[in-house]
Amino acid sequence: SGRKMESNINGQEKQNNKFIQMTTAPVKKLVATLAMPTIFSMLVTSFYNMADTFFVGDLGTSATGAVGVVFSVMAIIQAIGFFFGHGSGNYISRKLGAKREDEAFEMASTGFVFAFLAGIILAVLGLIFIEPLAMGLGSTKTILPYATSYLRFILCGTPFIIGGCVLNNQLRFQGNAFYGMIGLTSGAFINIGLDPFFIFVLDMGVSGAGLATMLSQMISFGILFVVCRKKSIVPILLRRSKPSLKIMKEIFRGGFPSLCRQGMASIATICLNHKAGIYGDAAIAAMSVVTRITMFAASAVIGFGQGFQPVCGFNYGAGKYMRVKEAYWFSVKICTAFLAVMSILGVIFAPQLIALFRKDDLQVIEIGTLALRLQCFVLPVMGFIMPSNMMVQTIGKAVKASILAAARQFLFYLPALFILEPALGLLGIQMTQTVADVLACILTIPIVRSVLKEFNLDSSQDERTSL
Repeated sequence: SGRKMESNINGQEKQNNKFIQMTTAPVKKLVATLAMPTIFSMLVTSFYNMADTFFVGDLGTSATGAVGVVFSVMAIIQAIGFFFGHGSGNYISRKLGAKREDEAFEMASTGFVFAFLAGIILAVLGLIFIEPLAMGLGSTKTILPYATSYLRFILCGTPFIIGGCVLNNQLRFQGNAFYGMIGLTSGAFINIGLDPFFIFVLDMGVSGAGLATMLSQMISFGILFVVCRKKSIVPILLRRSKPSLKIMKEIFRGGFPSLCRQGMASIATICLNHKAGIYGDAAIAAMSVVTRITMFAASAVIGFGQGFQPVCGFNYGAGKYMRVKEAYWFSVKICTAFLAVMSILGVIFAPQLIALFRKDDLQVIEIGTLALRLQCFVLPVMGFIMPSNMMVQTIGKAVKASILAAARQFLFYLPALFILEPALGLLGIQMTQTVADVLACILTIPIVRSVLKEFNLDSSQDERTSL
């Protein structure tokens, strides 16, 4: 009883200290401090996503294409993880900012349970229909055997991928991104080490890449679960799980934009694979490599935005809207400047970057080089789009956030793909993402302006009330 009371006192003290830090510390320094571990986590995660493509590249163009095809399934799995992770995490950060800790505790455990069960259901259905699934994702007949071999292990690890995603995001939204980094990067380094061992030493081929990914995700999940039980402000306690319509509604409110963003991206990738498949396995492999490279650059921006989100959530919940605005504009400036540099490097070194993955296939290099350069020309606009989407989502503007989340890789991407490919052939496929990014940026401007105006009105009302 005494130990329990002492634990409760320590937990309350941690909560109070975190509230003071998030609502009073200098905003720029706070965002940068929280962003460092999330940037590192995202870069390492993106790097080990590229590792499968890099090592499998030695097995041939069809094997490389298979990893690109299965990537859309991984995007769907991650979309569900982000749905529950961002949905519960956004709510937790706002409730901690409003000093309503009991509601945060209930959400953390319930959101995790919902997510893990969803992962089990998705894994079972995927394994039952694995071949139709692989064909539906855009596999050609030559890619199909490689795709099913790789996909089988990914599906087996689905509950752990989703569960780990939820735990990491809950830690991050509490301002404990460092502990989330430990779990994610541990799994990433294990995956990078196991890939060549399973693929080449044990001669498992593409199956080895899938097994390495599955095992690394399970280990990462285990580390994150222990961390959430021991180090979190709002730990996962299964006895506090209380499934209810209210909680599911809040998860939907905070997580649906992420589901849109990731889920629509996977649909776009599937459509891209089908369109690229018209031009052969080399086109699928090239576009897969380009996607991995641009995601690596964008992952740093996502990581920075993830450092901004807990600051946004805490201060919005506490009614400190000017701090939210300051953090938002700081994030936009840093992200845009970084992507401008990455854009220049990508345009200059595009052939060399593509060759890292398929150095023996000149057709893959030629197709990928032009596609990468076209995307790099507009890459800096992501520095505005990403933080804007994250801010609108974190403060609970579900409809606006969902529109922004779906815009870049669905609302604009699919029409552009289906218009440009028939009109321009392969060139239309290569320039689709460029067109979609420009249109998404144009759409983001009025939505963000409307939200920032609301902040100004709310701040004025608070000042009049205090007087």
